[in-house]
Amino acid sequence: MSNVTRPNILIVAPAWIGDMVMAHCLVQVLSTRHQGIEVHMLAPRATAPLAARMPGVSETHVLSVGHGELALGERRRVGRSLAGRYDQAIVLPNSFKSALVPWWAGVSIRTGWQGELRVGVLNDRRRLNEARYPRMVDRFIALGLDPEAALPQTPPVPVLHADPENVERLIAARRLSVAGGVTALCPGAEYGPAKRWPPAQFAEVARYATAQGQQVWLLGSAQDAKVCAEIEARVPTGIVNLAGRTTLLEALDLLSQADRVVTNDSGLMHVACALGRKVVAVFGSTSERFTPPLGENAHVVRDHLDCSPCFQRECPLGHLRCLTDLAPERVIELLQ
Repeated sequence: MSNVTRPNILIVAPAWIGDMVMAHCLVQVLSTRHQGIEVHMLAPRATAPLAARMPGVSETHVLSVGHGELALGERRRVGRSLAGRYDQAIVLPNSFKSALVPWWAGVSIRTGWQGELRVGVLNDRRRLNEARYPRMVDRFIALGLDPEAALPQTPPVPVLHADPENVERLIAARRLSVAGGVTALCPGAEYGPAKRWPPAQFAEVARYATAQGQQVWLLGSAQDAKVCAEIEARVPTGIVNLAGRTTLLEALDLLSQADRVVTNDSGLMHVACALGRKVVAVFGSTSERFTPPLGENAHVVRDHLDCSPCFQRECPLGHLRCLTDLAPERVIELLQ
């Protein structure tokens, strides 16, 4: 590394919540490998708040751009404001635009996987061996190691911290109860309907939890409000619909109080795992081999159909059997 007063590493973070959570594994590897450095993050508005809850992240820079937006002026402005502060940048997204800020900042080592016209903006380009790094989290970790180095024998898992004062405030303000236990349901998935277990199945899980005396919390973004309303309509009592009524960090803090979390393959799945919750994750069009829930309390439920995983946003065959045929009893058995 260069002879700077205080060497820092900048991680250019992903725009998806789940990927951002997995990026904390890279933070842990860097902090262990380079004693005395600080790890900073550059993240878009959608995922930047999570960095404040990650142990080992000293500073976060917010990139005020929308998902997929080029915004050359904003990237140039941020890059120039960071000039001289870092001797390495690790770029996790695979796009050309994601590497522009470190390039404009003049970071001497700019590391990332080879792809999408990045010959000029990255000078430490790695060629991805998908067989060697089958999971996304492995690919993140590998960028923090020497090119031929092996992954840690015991890879780290992401960790997020809740804010106890905010937890207390939220429970009081929303008149929530944790006395009999809490089951949180996260029925959304931003990627598309081929990742969403039907509301009727989620409602069966909610009935089971409320029959045990637990309060059920529905969590998600404003885009999940419709599906959460469908679940709420099927369960007459014991359920609190919080979809679209929390910020990302408020949802994180509330999930920290859940005894059990049932979720699709989504960003909140990764958040709940990083909080150490017991998680049952339903997979449909995607694969737990690529983006599994990480942690010893995580469990996956899926139907291994010939057509699954297809990795499509919508079912190309029009039947969604990988989700509709998956019985609620399989999830409930794991909750027990």
